[in-house]
Amino acid sequence: MQKMMGCAILAFGLMIIVVTATAPPSQGIACNDALKDLGPCQSFLVASGPATTPPTSDCCQGAASVMKQATTTDTRKSLCVCFKDAGKNMKVNADRAKSLPKFCNLNVPVPIDPSVNCDT
Repeated sequence: MQKMMGCAILAFGLMIIVVTATAPPSQGIACNDALKDLGPCQSFLVASGPATTPPTSDCCQGAASVMKQATTTDTRKSLCVCFKDAGKNMKVNADRAKSLPKFCNLNVPVPIDPSVNCDT
């Protein structure tokens, strides 16, 4: 359960990215599937101190996969809410979460912020 929650924080950050992104319609991705894809990111997200070592390639691949599959506005909003709810009780290093897009070469149009409004 803790592993899934840690991944949720990363997913939350990524959802901020995809909530405003535009993409062609598709089936999208369910919350549990997104959390599973982001599982390899847990150790990166919960570590203390600044991120001086990048996340694993599996983490970056999972993050890219979630972004690629969150293609509809409804899916992105749903995942945003899911990630926010799942991440409420985890102790994720916010600075590390914010640095993930840079390390994984993901284009993030908005900052990763736990106060994001999932309805916009």
